[in-house]
Amino acid sequence: MHLFFFLGCGFIGRHLVDYLVGNNFVSKVRVVDKVPPQIAWLNKHHQEVFASPVVEFKSANLINTGSCQNVFADEEGPYDFVVNLAAETKMGQSDPVYKEGIVKLSVNCAKEAAKQKSRYIEVSSGHVHSSEKTPIKESAKPDPWTVMARFKLQVEEEISAISNLNYIILRPAIVYGIGDKSGVVPRLVVGAVYKHIGEMMKLLWHKDIKMHTVHVFDACRAIWHACLHGKSGEIYHIVDKGNTTQGKISDIVSDIFNINHDYFGTPMSSLAKMDMSNLVEEINDKHLGPWAEACSKDGIENTPLNPYLHQELLCDKHLNLDGSKFESTGFTYLVPSITKEKVQEILNDYIAMNIFPRSLVM
Repeated sequence: MHLFFFLGCGFIGRHLVDYLVGNNFVSKVRVVDKVPPQIAWLNKHHQEVFASPVVEFKSANLINTGSCQNVFADEEGPYDFVVNLAAETKMGQSDPVYKEGIVKLSVNCAKEAAKQKSRYIEVSSGHVHSSEKTPIKESAKPDPWTVMARFKLQVEEEISAISNLNYIILRPAIVYGIGDKSGVVPRLVVGAVYKHIGEMMKLLWHKDIKMHTVHVFDACRAIWHACLHGKSGEIYHIVDKGNTTQGKISDIVSDIFNINHDYFGTPMSSLAKMDMSNLVEEINDKHLGPWAEACSKDGIENTPLNPYLHQELLCDKHLNLDGSKFESTGFTYLVPSITKEKVQEILNDYIAMNIFPRSLVM
């Protein structure tokens, strides 16, 4: 049995705790976050998991070096594994906020893991690369194309210089599954808006934009596999076998909500790109009102979900990752591709929590 130290109780975090505890892989899990589980929008199952005697929650701001040192102290001794899933994930923040909430936080945790001689897993981002024609390998020169990926890459560089740190870096594709709020769910919410207003959903660019994915269950399995079988100092892409595209996701969204969709195409989208900030503002103005109406109609007073789209989500960049390196360690995917059924599970869970309008799906 292993002691497991885990940072963050967000989307992937809650599933990782569930996976470790449910399979009796660990004797203890310490979860650290500044947001307590009680207000983290956990569903009923995850609430029960976090109430397990194996799980210990500590509230701390890991940006603060002293607080970080304190939560690593444990009378039972050092932790075997430390996984960092804690980071500033809200889009649209300033560079100083990301610098502290991603870089400083992660480096603090990595330094403490080095002191404890724990194996350290840094969950980075697949968005440090973009490739249109061929899946890109970990050895390719990074070219981060989201703000958060830029700071995640800085984390990778800084932790690689920490003495005596036994670390592995995982770069996941778009992670989706129950509890997702920023992977495929923004597109689901937008699809719901078009169902509500009775219009065709129009998307920028074309159906062949690569949007590689990985289900959160496999992401958690990959983290545990890396703990046991990953090679220290290596970087691994975590991506399913489905070669997911914008077209595949849009087809699923349209099927779920029984709506039609189309694409503006490259010429029109390229023109729109010249004034993207105003276009995004117009799009969001169009979506936010109907979403509020739909929630009100179903008696939803508070929800963490919204159709607001940030500009970098609408660019013509491809997330096209080669995952063969991690598979060569013996890892296989149990959810090999995104399906309507797996996406429907997300909505069903949110409907049960009364944070997604039931009338738009049922």
